[in-house]
Amino acid sequence: MTREGIVNAVIALGLLLVPLWALWANEPFTITLATKVAILALAGVGLNLALGLGGLVSLGHAVFFGIGGYAMGILAQHAQTFDPIMEAPFLIEGTKSMPVIWLVAVVSSALAALAIGALSLRTSGVYFIMITLAFGQMFYYFAISWPAYGGEDGLSIYVRNEFPGLNTLNPIEFFGITYVLLLAALFLSARIAASPFGLALTSARQSPQRVETVGLRPFRLRLTVFVISGAITGLAGALFADLNRFVSPTMFSWQMSGEIMIFVILGGVARLFGPVAGAALFILLEHWLGGVSEYWLIWVGALLLAVVLFAPGGLIGLVTRGQK
Repeated sequence: MTREGIVNAVIALGLLLVPLWALWANEPFTITLATKVAILALAGVGLNLALGLGGLVSLGHAVFFGIGGYAMGILAQHAQTFDPIMEAPFLIEGTKSMPVIWLVAVVSSALAALAIGALSLRTSGVYFIMITLAFGQMFYYFAISWPAYGGEDGLSIYVRNEFPGLNTLNPIEFFGITYVLLLAALFLSARIAASPFGLALTSARQSPQRVETVGLRPFRLRLTVFVISGAITGLAGALFADLNRFVSPTMFSWQMSGEIMIFVILGGVARLFGPVAGAALFILLEHWLGGVSEYWLIWVGALLLAVVLFAPGGLIGLVTRGQK
């Protein structure tokens, strides 16, 4: 096993052991923090596919995070009020079933990523960044002006959605769901990176002209990974809304997109467990420094600056000394 593989295993084991210790010590808040890390890391895994493999610097990934959150919120809200979303003959009811909500969140986010990517990927560089940012702001202001689902006040959910055979109100069981989904996304990410598709995508990032000479279309490669990336981020959004039992337009904000990107950069762009390490560090800083000063993000900014200047491989790259 490589040094990075050992570090990845330690991170995965650490994320599992912390909530188990918290369960033994009767510290449910710590379990909730670990759950939040797993969910935000899942969102980072989605962005890392687009950014790390495809070289797509997206400032609009909060769109997919928000779509996933609102998919959960809308379905759960109609389930708790026993009010169908659409009337006959096209009767669509709300639901508290997590698998159904996840499916809706993933499909909705993937379709949004397909539409946004089909337009945005016709540009590159700073133009791509600004177009994705613009889409994020469009969805943000749409959510604010959507009074049926809370408008700028957001939407509170008074039920916890259900998963067959589990008590999702139990913090450790809900953590287990998010942890398994995170590992599944990491496995998928690793398989994609090692597949011919992943290798072609990496080549398209480095030299699009050479890829075209062998009959491949960089646009299709990037669009495919952008859709997969959006789908994973949408799943994270649904889980995040379920954790908080609340959705609001801030899930679409450019600050949310920036935070997801911070997770990836802190942990290491294109590093498999980079988003996990970055999300864990971010949440720890928020927890420790947030109680000291409301300006705790200044220290996060200083840390991010140090990583960019002195450890471009992120925390994972720093620990492994740049080895793959």
